[in-house]
Amino acid sequence: MSSESTDFQSAMDHAKLKGLHWKIWFLSAMGVFLDGFDLFIIGVALPLISHQMHMSKTGLGLVGAAAPLGAMIGAFTLGRYTDKLGRKAMYFFDLLFFVVFTGLSALSWSTISLLVFRFLLGIGIGADYPISSTYVSELMPKKIRGRMLSSAFSFQALGALFGAAVGLAILMLDPAPNAWRFMLAIGVVPAIIVLVLRTTVPESPRWQMEHGDAEKARTSAEALTGQAIAVEPVRKSTLQYKDLFSAAYLKRTILVTVPWFLMDIGLYGIGIFTPTILSVMAFAGHGNFIHKDILSTQGAIFLDVFLVVGFALSITLIERLGRIRLQMIGFAGMAVAMAVLAVVGVPKGAQGDSTLLIFFGFALFNLAVNMGPNATTWILPTEVFPTSLRASGHGLAAASGKFGAAVGIFLLPVLEQAWGLGVTLGMIALASFIGLLITWLFGYETAGQSLEEAGGNGNEKGPRTKQVTA
Repeated sequence: MSSESTDFQSAMDHAKLKGLHWKIWFLSAMGVFLDGFDLFIIGVALPLISHQMHMSKTGLGLVGAAAPLGAMIGAFTLGRYTDKLGRKAMYFFDLLFFVVFTGLSALSWSTISLLVFRFLLGIGIGADYPISSTYVSELMPKKIRGRMLSSAFSFQALGALFGAAVGLAILMLDPAPNAWRFMLAIGVVPAIIVLVLRTTVPESPRWQMEHGDAEKARTSAEALTGQAIAVEPVRKSTLQYKDLFSAAYLKRTILVTVPWFLMDIGLYGIGIFTPTILSVMAFAGHGNFIHKDILSTQGAIFLDVFLVVGFALSITLIERLGRIRLQMIGFAGMAVAMAVLAVVGVPKGAQGDSTLLIFFGFALFNLAVNMGPNATTWILPTEVFPTSLRASGHGLAAASGKFGAAVGIFLLPVLEQAWGLGVTLGMIALASFIGLLITWLFGYETAGQSLEEAGGNGNEKGPRTKQVTA
C-alpha cells in the first residue's frame, strides 16, 4: 500500500458521497417506502375488507395487527442472521417475502387466509428495518450519517402518502367492496423493481472487517470511497446476543426498545385507523360506508402531508439538536396532540370548531412523531451497538416497536368499543409521555461520533474481543 493510503476507519468516516452511496441509500429508502405504503394502504382497505368479510371489531384488529406481529418476528430473528450472514444476503431475502405475500394477500379468500398472508408479509417488512438501517449507517460519513438515515426513513411518509393517494384513486375509479384487492396488489410492482436492483450491491466493508476478512473489506471500501486504503489486523468480536442485556449495553438496549414500543402503539394505532377514526369523529352521517371511506381517506391524505413535513424537520435538525433532544421534543408533541384528540373524542358527529381541533390534533401528532421518535428510534440502534451486534440490536428494537404496533392496532378498536374513543386516545397520550421520560432517563447521544466510538467497539467492559490477523 502506498504512503498516501488512508486508514480504514478514517476513509469510511470522511468519504465523499459517491454513486454507490446513493444507490444503497435509495434501495434502503425504498424498503422503508414499501413499509409506509403497506401501513396506510391497509388503513384505507380495512373498511372495505371488514364490510365484505363481515368482520367483528376483534377480527378487524387482528387483521390490522397481523403484519406488525410478523414484522416483530422478522426483525427479531432475521436481524441476528444479518449480523451472522452479512447485510447483502438478507437485503434480497426480506424483499422476496414482501413480493410473494403482498400478492397473496390481495388474493385472500377468507379472514384466516388474509391473516396468514399479512403475518408472513410482515416478516419481510420487519426484517428490512435492521437490514436497511444497518447497511446505510455503516456506509455513510459520520458528519451526515444522521441526516442520511433520517432522509432514508422519510420515505416511510412518502410511501404512506402514496398509499393513501392510491387507495383514494381506486375508491374513486372503482367504488366497489372488492376494490381492496387492487389496493394491496399494487405494492408488488415497486417491490419487484427494488428486489432486482438489490442483487447488484456489495457487502458492507465494516461487516467484512468485523468478520476477519480485511482484504475484502479493503476492496469494498476502496470501491465505495475511491481511495487507497490501508488495513491493520482486525479485532474480531466474540460478542453474543445475550450481551445486549449485559451491564455494558443494558441501558442502551432499554433506550432503543422501550421508546420504540411506546411510540409505535400510537403511530400504528392512529396511522392505520386514521380513516376509520375520522369517519367516526368528523364524517359521521355522510352517506354510505364507501362514501365515508372516500371522505375520511381524503382527510387522511391531507394529514399525511404533515408526516412529510415532520421528516423534513428531522433531516434539518437531527445533527444540530442531536438524537435524544429531538426524540424528547417529538414525544412531547405527540402527548399534547393525543390529549387534544382525547378531549374532543366524542363518539360521533363532531362539528364546527371541534372538527378543526380534530384535524389540528392529527396534524400535530403526525408532525411530532416523524420529526422526533419515528426517525430517531430507527437511527439510534444503528449507532449505540458495535458492528457485531448492530443488526441484532436494531432487530430487537424494531421487534419491540412492532409489538407496540400490534398492541395499538389490535387494542384501539377493542378499547374504543369498550371505553370510548376519548379514553383510548388519552391512553396513547400517556404512552407518549412515558416515552419522553424513558428517553430522558436513558438518553445516550451519538451525533458526531464514528460508529466505532458510539458503539463502544473494544472500549467498554462488556465486549470480549480477540486478535485476528488478516
